Amino acid sequence: MRASEENHGLIPIRDENPTQNTPYVTLGLIVINLTVFFYQFIIPAQAEYVFLHQYGLVPVWFTGQAPVPAPLAWLPQPLTLVTSMFLHGGILHLAGNMLYLWIFGNNIEDVLGPVRFIVFYLIGGMVASLAHVVTGPSSPLPMIGASGAIAAVLGAYFLLYPRTNVVVLLWFFFIVRLIRVPAVFVLGAWFLFQVIGFGGPGVAWMAHIGGFVVGLVLIRFFMPRPKTLH
Repeated sequence: MRASEENHGLIPIRDENPTQNTPYVTLGLIVINLTVFFYQFIIPAQAEYVFLHQYGLVPVWFTGQAPVPAPLAWLPQPLTLVTSMFLHGGILHLAGNMLYLWIFGNNIEDVLGPVRFIVFYLIGGMVASLAHVVTGPSSPLPMIGASGAIAAVLGAYFLLYPRTNVVVLLWFFFIVRLIRVPAVFVLGAWFLFQVIGFGGPGVAWMAHIGGFVVGLVLIRFFMPRPKTLH
């Protein structure tokens, strides 16, 4: 995503959907992602290269089409479905993901509860990663980022809160303003951008699409059952 090259766009700032409980899991996920990125930032470039290949999801290794280099082979490849969610390729990549996670994740955690939410988040991220692997099984490039798991959160929000207003920063060349837009349009536009590959190459679009779709499906099974009176 090359935000600096665009002259127009929408950035969500907050939603108008208050929560009943403190979103400890959402906050914890943000802290973990920030901590891992700080570690990436302070280690030498060559060490970071190895780190991203070690814990990122490399499709050609995951599918067994190429052997994992011996120094990196100690980590079972299925585990990279999880570890890759906590790595990021730059500050803009990290900031965008954490912004979306905070705005939309706290409400999904609120309705699911912390345990259901973390399971939902991890399953959504793993399925999203598998969608990327299926569409590019021979890729030697490590896939990293929380985008797939967050896409599942967006899919759940799209289904549960389509009419909730989201405050977004709109800019179009020299026009900059805050506007309120229903979530169905904000997230619908986000999904459309993934489908058409908005932003150029180098982005795991199928992970985003797969995550969003699995979020739409899974949220129905993760919703707590209403309590009945006896």
